[in-house]
Amino acid sequence: MALRKGALHLNLLVRSPNFYKFNSLLGGVRSLSEKVSSKQVTTSVPETAGDHLIYTQEHFALKESLRKLIDQEINPYVDQWEAEGTFPAHKIFKILGNAGFLGVNKPVEYGGLGLDYSFSVAVAEELGNIRCGGIPMAIGVQTDMTTPALARFGSDELKKEFLLPSITGDKVACLGVSEVGAGSDVSSIKTKAVRKGDEYVINGGKMWTTNGTQADWMCLLANTSDGPPHRNKSLICLPMNLPGVQITRKIDKLGMWSSDTAEVFFDDVHVPYKNVIGQEGMGFTYQMLQFQEERLWSVANVLTTMDNIIQDTIQYTRQRKIFKQPVLHHQAVHFRLAELQTEVELLRSLLYRATALYIKGNDVTKLASMAKLKGGRLARELSDSCLQYWGGMGYTSDVSVSRFYRDSRLMSIGAGADEVMLGIICKYMDTLPGK
Repeated sequence: MALRKGALHLNLLVRSPNFYKFNSLLGGVRSLSEKVSSKQVTTSVPETAGDHLIYTQEHFALKESLRKLIDQEINPYVDQWEAEGTFPAHKIFKILGNAGFLGVNKPVEYGGLGLDYSFSVAVAEELGNIRCGGIPMAIGVQTDMTTPALARFGSDELKKEFLLPSITGDKVACLGVSEVGAGSDVSSIKTKAVRKGDEYVINGGKMWTTNGTQADWMCLLANTSDGPPHRNKSLICLPMNLPGVQITRKIDKLGMWSSDTAEVFFDDVHVPYKNVIGQEGMGFTYQMLQFQEERLWSVANVLTTMDNIIQDTIQYTRQRKIFKQPVLHHQAVHFRLAELQTEVELLRSLLYRATALYIKGNDVTKLASMAKLKGGRLARELSDSCLQYWGGMGYTSDVSVSRFYRDSRLMSIGAGADEVMLGIICKYMDTLPGK
């Protein structure tokens, strides 16, 4: 339900049985203009509900509560988890689930808060204050990449078995779409699920599976018939502890170090037929709908991090001197930072417009694709420009800008490469040549 008035938001939120989860952390709504520590950068987003295009007081209450949890339960351990190449997903997801953050726009009857998607965008923005990219991405997989289709089209039985524990943080989810020979071209996946009686027998494999080594279940896209590639696929809830599911390796990556990424194979894996989400053969369509939320989520998440990187760079270049004056005082530097902040604000406006349309029930595939395209490219441009102003320090692993430089490169690849986004945009512009 797309609620428009703050009072109605609050009324629905208070009626939710999970409201106490984040309200108990909040301890009462306080002013968001409260001073933060030197490591907690205030971004340029308006800080009062009256000034914001889509957020109400309740959005800011949710964000403040999540920020407190991040500062207490996640950020103190990020450096350790980055060094170890993984983070304790079950522990962190349970903390987030207890506080209500894993299902803010999911149905109340399955443990969610029942709010509209603008609240998920607010959560994604706040997760950008985690001091790495891997952990927010892992959380986003749980909330906005594996569960939207299940929440929208799944049976009551499937929702109770997989959605509810994913919202409460009792189960970790992963998404099985990409394969060794099929990434952005989703229609060309080879994994097959052949029906035999009341079961599917699944063979194939998945690549780049975030949360894969720790996941309890996978939202699997597989071919369930030999029909046309856009109508022969289904989404299936697949428990990861079934015989024949093999985690063949944990992938070593350029960035996102604290997020585990697995290659997974399926060798005659038997899954109940009832585990199909919605209608058989509609998996490609359902996955395209999931991509809308995934792309909006990724843009919201990277915006906060880009704000923080600009602020970190301002602070550092104000202190660092070259040619007897602070680096920031050189016109090339402060002009460039002004340009970058302008680009961030433009992207933020596009995100809020797309979100406002989405919660009204509109198809925002074009706008979400535009935002995702711009977000990935801007993250690359911004991280490269800011790193330059850190000099030698920017080339070390000790500063936020170098971590963002590594992590942000994924945004132009994952959830559809830049070139795929351009193709989608051209399709909506009716400029894509026919085959």
